[in-house]
Formats: sequence, C-alpha cells, structure tokens
Amino acid sequence: MNRADATRVIAVLACVLAGTACRQDMYNQPKYKPLAANEFYDDNTSARPLPPHTIPHGRLDEDTIFFTGKNDEGMLAASLPVPVTRELLARGQERFTIYCSMCHGAEGDGDGMVVQRGYPPPPSYHIDRLRNAPPGYLYSVITNGYGIMYPYASRVEAPDRWAIVAYVRALQLSRHATLDDVPADQRTQLEAAKP
Repeated sequence: MNRADATRVIAVLACVLAGTACRQDMYNQPKYKPLAANEFYDDNTSARPLPPHTIPHGRLDEDTIFFTGKNDEGMLAASLPVPVTRELLARGQERFTIYCSMCHGAEGDGDGMVVQRGYPPPPSYHIDRLRNAPPGYLYSVITNGYGIMYPYASRVEAPDRWAIVAYVRALQLSRHATLDDVPADQRTQLEAAKP
C-alpha cells in the first residue's frame, strides 16, 4: 500500500470513528412531550398552568376583530375597527401601491402589470359582490389569501391591512359616487370648479 492509499484509509477510519463517537444525550434525555401524561403532578399533565398575569412574548392579540377580521362568533367584521382618517387612507394607498397594485391595478380593476404579462386576473373591486362584502372579508382575504392570491399576514402588519381595506373602500366609493353623496358645503365648491 502506497502512502496516498494509507492516507485515504486513515481519513475514512477517522470519519467513521468520529461519526460513532457522537452521543445523543440531548435527544435521549428524559423529557415530556407537550400535554403528555405525567403522574408526578396532581392533574396528571406535564404542561404546567401559566402563572397569573403572564403575558405573551411579542404582541398581544387580544382584539379578535382587529387581528382576524372576525368577531368571537366567527362572523366577518361589518365595519372597520379603526377610525378612517386622511392619514389612514394615505397609508392604505401607499401599502396598496406596494403590495396590491401589481395584480389589482392602480384603480382596483384587476388589470395590474402582472396581469398584463399573462397572470390570471383577480376580480375587480368594483363588482357588486366585492362592493357589498363586509370589510372583514377583504381583511380576511389579505390575511389568509384566496384562490391564487397568497396570504399577506407575514408581509403586511395588521394595522396596514386595515389601512388597505379602508383605501379599497375609498376606491369603490369613488367609482360609484354620485353628486348626492357629496356633502352640501363641498358640492358648491365642486360645482364652482366645473369648466
């Protein structure tokens, strides 16, 4: 056996010995799986109850409607759980432009750039079904996805999802608004601005 072959044999033996020397103490240590039975405690469970006043690490999602778009009974939110302000609409427009317009288009017609390049079009926000859908439905679709639209819960924070919903509602209202929908004091300004 030449020197190169001997070196290879030694290297292979070293690898085999190193692999068998690994211990699995962490894997084989005594432990209980979550919610497994345990006779040590009176309630026979391994999971211990949380101490009083314990709060979760991170954010506290106590407001069911705000974080899911549904109430405690599972019904979709019939109104936005946040006040609609000029700032909220501006934020919604900004987030809509970033996350939604590439498929839904700038005006919500379902004709975004991705669709123009061959991707299946989403429905227009201006169809009756979506104009009459509760805001909780729109929030739920943004959060969980629908059809070929993937969920945005990990990409868009809950406050921004509601801002997008408010902006979509503004798009819908602006498309189908009549002069009667404009407050009287602002109607005179619009009529004066007409050419």
